[in-house]
Amino acid sequence: MSKDNFYKNSIILTFSNLITGILKFMFSIILSCKLGAQGMGLYSLIMPVYDFFAVIVCGGMITAVSKECASFYSKNDFANLHKSIRICLIFDLVWSVLIALVLFLFSPLICNTVIKDNRALYSLWLICPAIVFIALSAILKGYFYGISKMTIPSVIDICEKGIRMTVIVSIITILNLHEITRTVTVTYLALSAGELVSFILLFCFYKKNKFKYTISYSKSEKGIKLLSGILAISLPLCINGILTTGLSTASTLLLPQRLIAAGIPHGKALAIIGKFSGMAMSITFFPFIAIMSISTVLIPNISENLSKGNYALLEKRFVEVIKIAFIIGLSTLVICMSLPNSLGELFFKRNDLGEFIKLAALSTPISYVSATTFGILNGLGKQKVVLKNSVLSALIELFLIYVLCGMPSINIYGFGISIIITSSTVLFLNMIEIKKDYSLDFSTVNLIIDILLGIFVYLILRILNTILPNQNSVIKSLSLLIIGFATFIFATAIFNENDNK
Repeated sequence: MSKDNFYKNSIILTFSNLITGILKFMFSIILSCKLGAQGMGLYSLIMPVYDFFAVIVCGGMITAVSKECASFYSKNDFANLHKSIRICLIFDLVWSVLIALVLFLFSPLICNTVIKDNRALYSLWLICPAIVFIALSAILKGYFYGISKMTIPSVIDICEKGIRMTVIVSIITILNLHEITRTVTVTYLALSAGELVSFILLFCFYKKNKFKYTISYSKSEKGIKLLSGILAISLPLCINGILTTGLSTASTLLLPQRLIAAGIPHGKALAIIGKFSGMAMSITFFPFIAIMSISTVLIPNISENLSKGNYALLEKRFVEVIKIAFIIGLSTLVICMSLPNSLGELFFKRNDLGEFIKLAALSTPISYVSATTFGILNGLGKQKVVLKNSVLSALIELFLIYVLCGMPSINIYGFGISIIITSSTVLFLNMIEIKKDYSLDFSTVNLIIDILLGIFVYLILRILNTILPNQNSVIKSLSLLIIGFATFIFATAIFNENDNK
């Protein structure tokens, strides 16, 4: 994968993920309208359970399959490439069905002892088939990423999000549902339907694409050997995912209990969680789409450059992606701190999200960069380091939520504080590990300039927000949003270009 191809694939994936993210963002807006703050809170408590079981069945498989497929594809070893996909699909089918059955049987227990809300039962039952579909889809996505066919899974992801939105709006509107249990259940029914359609489309495109690569002169390996090679890569990532997602799930489910301990009633606690996690964080982490796209493409790119010994290029690439992540995170912070109330009214038609948006935005520069460093470490094959640092940060987050969110004077703000502290810890530890083998040269002058530009854009937006009339708040908010991002990114690009010269 050449440099041009790296950025080309990053742009393609970012663009498709941007569309997916817009649909997902629209999805959260629709949910907030259909479910309300309490419904969003209940939805946010069920989702971590789904994420946890999804990690068990497919954690690390996309990365592992993409790396193995890239290796076979570069050697024109199509026989072992397709055999690897076939054996992985069989393995994951059996494994995911078993895990889905466990989830189905233990759903009542999870509702009573973990989520502590019986209204979640039907939703948990409905996500069981989605567990199977997402596991099989992960194999096929890994295949397309490995052969650099980014467009296919990206377009299918867009279709899946569109189907979910259509199903939710149609059922809730036609049946005129208002009760929280039913509306949340319909939401997870749509999730399963979307994952099913996504798998069917991925499989159809895989079968069609497979016939393009049939001639192979390499010796076919035994299926068990191919599966072992993939599991050797995915298992550490899966364990990492299970531990970190498990701890993250524990943190999410602990949050309402600690808010209740702080003296907040259960219904209000769910509403606060819905506002912060379901609405404010949807806004502040929307640009995170670009970071995840770059990290996805970065992993096989690092593997290719390592095999060629292009260490100088790798160091340059690391600095570039970290700078990009920081600039996107800093611009997000500036926009959200300048226009918090306007953003809440623009996207969710609520005037009580300002403080939550500012709280969630404080961590964006650090969170965005720390996520990028995880991508670098995964590409370098340092899965054990990723596991250690991820688990440590999750434990710190769990501890901070327990202590801070239980204080009446802090309550939900403790969640935001925990994100800042854990992101900073992860960034510090990851950078130490990367710098052991690679020299990362960052300009202090450029960092100061970026921060000063952020302050400058912040002041401009505050002034414009004050002097511009409020006759059409939607146009005003969108205009300020575009001006803010465009000014900051354009000015930063000019300064960086002059510095490179």
